[in-house]
Amino acid sequence: MRQSDIKTVVFDLGGVLIDWNPRHLYRNIFDSEADIEWFLENITTPEWNREQDAGRSFETAVSILQSKYPAYTKQIKAYYYRWPEMIGGEIQDSVSVLKQVKSAGYPLYALTNWSAQTFPMVIGEYAFFNHFDGIVVSGHEGVAKPDPQIYQVLIDRYGIDPYFTLFIDDSEPNIISAQELGFHTIHFESSKQMKKELVQFGILR
Repeated sequence: MRQSDIKTVVFDLGGVLIDWNPRHLYRNIFDSEADIEWFLENITTPEWNREQDAGRSFETAVSILQSKYPAYTKQIKAYYYRWPEMIGGEIQDSVSVLKQVKSAGYPLYALTNWSAQTFPMVIGEYAFFNHFDGIVVSGHEGVAKPDPQIYQVLIDRYGIDPYFTLFIDDSEPNIISAQELGFHTIHFESSKQMKKELVQFGILR
């Protein structure tokens, strides 16, 4: 495609524009990095968390794990009730890039895996949300990336043509799903790398 064919840019939020990381919380709870990593890999796993992103309530999710791992009742409860401590703030260099894309005249959308219960805790905290023309939140839709259905929600709701759209995400499975639907993609690794690829697409100078 010609560089000028991109008409719309879609950003992921967590890991791209917002520093969400449960380690920020659990460093205040566990004594060692090894204990944190074991807990996140074996108890509050990414698969378990994705169910909340897809609409399951945290109350149900916490109850399930507490029944299964009673020795970690307090640590499991913290995953939701101390959830704001997982946020390290906005990723300033990425937000700067977002503003540059907006200034270049591109419609901006967000497609995020985020619990409907915790998303309200962040949307009012960061001014950059005002740059988006629309946001699709998995917890509101009952389906999460990389399921193709949530990309279809974005496409249908905002009249987006994947062929003319660039999708940015830090998860490789999410990138692959987007590519299979015809989106152009940037697999986010750093703000600097993202900006370099946006220049290659002709979106930024």
